[in-house]
Amino acid sequence: MDCKDSKCPEHGSVSVRGRTFEGTVVKAKMDKSAIVEWPRITKVPKYDRVFRTSSKVMVHVPECLKVKAGDKVKIGETRKLSKAKSFVVLEVLSHGGKKN
Repeated sequence: MDCKDSKCPEHGSVSVRGRTFEGTVVKAKMDKSAIVEWPRITKVPKYDRVFRTSSKVMVHVPECLKVKAGDKVKIGETRKLSKAKSFVVLEVLSHGGKKN
């Protein structure tokens, strides 16, 4: 497939730097955008407890990748791509069963 997306890390001019995460696509109804969530464990030292929480970010989906809700993806941090997007999908690790 021929990718003409200028914000694609493989075919465009965007470099990936910073942190990378593996998460699950929660929403993929937008054009070239998706919301990815991944779990975290947070420690509260005052009470000597840990609890589970999650982080959600809006990511850019290049034209060469097809992403649906429920897919496991690898995302990487880039420069600011828009007001809300600083991450881009690098690869789809597995396809999920959740329909959008």
